[in-house]
Amino acid sequence: MRYVLRAALLLPHDCRRIERKLAHYIVAAAIASASGWMPGTARADEGGVSFWIPGFFGSLAAVPSQPGFALQTFAYNTNVNAGADVARAREFQIGRLDPTLTLTAAARLHDDTGLEFFIPTYTFKTPVLGGFITTGAVVGVGAGHTSLNGTVTASIPPFSVTRTDSLGVSAAGNTDLIPLLLWKWHSGVNNFMLYGAGDIPVGVYDSTSLANLGIGHGAADSGFGYTYFDEKKGHEFSAVAGFTYNLINTSTNYQNGVDFHLDWSASQFVTKQWQVGLVGYLYNQVTGDSGSGDHVGSFESRVVGIGPQVGYLFPLGKLDGLGEMQGYLNLKAYGEFDAQNRASGYNVWLTFSFSPAAPTPPSSARPMYTK
Repeated sequence: MRYVLRAALLLPHDCRRIERKLAHYIVAAAIASASGWMPGTARADEGGVSFWIPGFFGSLAAVPSQPGFALQTFAYNTNVNAGADVARAREFQIGRLDPTLTLTAAARLHDDTGLEFFIPTYTFKTPVLGGFITTGAVVGVGAGHTSLNGTVTASIPPFSVTRTDSLGVSAAGNTDLIPLLLWKWHSGVNNFMLYGAGDIPVGVYDSTSLANLGIGHGAADSGFGYTYFDEKKGHEFSAVAGFTYNLINTSTNYQNGVDFHLDWSASQFVTKQWQVGLVGYLYNQVTGDSGSGDHVGSFESRVVGIGPQVGYLFPLGKLDGLGEMQGYLNLKAYGEFDAQNRASGYNVWLTFSFSPAAPTPPSSARPMYTK
């Protein structure tokens, strides 16, 4: 399998100065909209598999969260295909091809993976340098099936041998563990975020298998986000950019290059509870792969995705020990194109999250929107 959880992070979000009901509901939207974290598809670098899953962040990504505990869970499904470049790299990775031979491949790789992710978070009440800090972690469980079909021709002049491969492998269990740290600021319609994430390689992984739920190595990721939110008109635009540095995979002596990713969202709250819009991403590897286990060269990858989203906010009432809570449902999907050295296709996210509700302002005070 080529996909690994990477955190689709949908966190609760707050804003300030919005009409009272929208203040109560929209908080949850930010949770799932920020969707973008560590869920699932790893497709780049070694064997076409990366740490970051494009689409981790979405609507209201940089809006500060309401203080307290929150939980997001989302179902993620990805269905992708790749040509001979990725199929050949995967066969090198699992040891089915001899790197000392001259090889040509005519093969296809297909992956269908379904994962369920859980993202508990906590936002501290006391600001640090004017910004609010949220900590959390991402972990997922699920299963995936990867198949590879085609022919490989090995040449040692003047001889050549052609082999037909037909492989089908499944994997089930847990993904890697992803710790998260978000630091957010708010000023009028402008919201800013710094974030950091990492990969603790504890997921199901076998360097000789096509199908894995972990990536087999550590990674560190950080970046910057911005959200424009006009609270009165309901207009929203978010963009989050970051870079991933990958540690070497000691099982294969392969080190992925540095990856750049940009997630964005543009949406409109058409009522106090319903949100519609577009989401998209750009993933682009900026430095080549390396290591003694690299038999395919730099193998720099790229993919672009875009699709629709719809969200619905609703009150949950009081929960024991947590106070007033609110929920958010979000459905979004991405279609991919312009792929290079990476499998591409489509992925669908269905998110449910709940978070502390924004406090009801006194009737004499202006409404306040908090995430």
